[in-house]
Amino acid sequence: MARKRRGQPVHGWISLDKPVGMGSTRAVWIVRRAFDAQKAGHAGTLDPLASGVLPIALGEATKTVPFVMDGTKSYRFTVRWGEARNTDDAEGKVVATCGRRPAEAEIVGALPSFLGEIAQTPPQFSAVKVDGERAYRLARSGESVDLAARRVVIDRLELIEIVDADRAIFDLDCGKGAYVRSLARDLAVALGTVGHVSALRRTRNGPFRDCDAIPLEKLPAPRHMGAQDGGDVSSPAVDGAALLHPVAKALDDIPALDVTESEAARIRNGQPVPVLRTGNRQRIDGLPDNAPLCALLNGEAIALMRLNGRSAQPVRVFNL
Repeated sequence: MARKRRGQPVHGWISLDKPVGMGSTRAVWIVRRAFDAQKAGHAGTLDPLASGVLPIALGEATKTVPFVMDGTKSYRFTVRWGEARNTDDAEGKVVATCGRRPAEAEIVGALPSFLGEIAQTPPQFSAVKVDGERAYRLARSGESVDLAARRVVIDRLELIEIVDADRAIFDLDCGKGAYVRSLARDLAVALGTVGHVSALRRTRNGPFRDCDAIPLEKLPAPRHMGAQDGGDVSSPAVDGAALLHPVAKALDDIPALDVTESEAARIRNGQPVPVLRTGNRQRIDGLPDNAPLCALLNGEAIALMRLNGRSAQPVRVFNL
């Protein structure tokens, strides 16, 4: 007999405003416990040093995680000039120093060379796998890891403020796989000094933005958490359902495919449906084969689809 899954069938997205000092895995655990959800996962690690948008998928929303991870991310970060650290952020050990401090005009002049598709070497302390082992684990054991450079896309890099001679604040828009710590390190070297990230906040992750992110204290208290567990039993009840974004939030940038009740039944059985009906034709015009689509029944997402000629094949069906 199959074991009954613990928790409730909760489906949707929570955009959490993760605080500094908390890891992403811990944040997912807290959200899952708050909603007593059967299943949860995040859409892009945020280091303990960083704060900001951490989208957490619950239930069937976990099937849409790759679409958020592939989306554009935005950050505001501070570079500390004159100190290189082994982690490329403030948590690491100082491994080099330099007395040179770049002037504002020099910084602004260096930024264009970091725009577009660039080669970037991940930090030694990163989640990149080397022979099946995470780079940060090898680095913690004292091993020097030779990480290959990879191509990443930087859409925007803007100097926001010169705090003082040692610190400057930047805004960044980038694609999947870009490391802010690597960017800060390489920018400092290009300016004839060394540096690291001393503060970092993610302001956007795909369709989720920090203006809509929820701080931990706004989450519902777990039903089973009493005062002895750290819960405040006198706090007013929070409507958890009101905090959830729909599963389809992750698919905002994917063309929609309206389907009928009979077509929805076929999709749920794993069968393809035609796409050239009136109303859908314009939405798919010009799309290549294998392009992703979101099947909607009465405005509600029911499946992820792939275009295949004149039909669409279900890839992931949402059991809502």
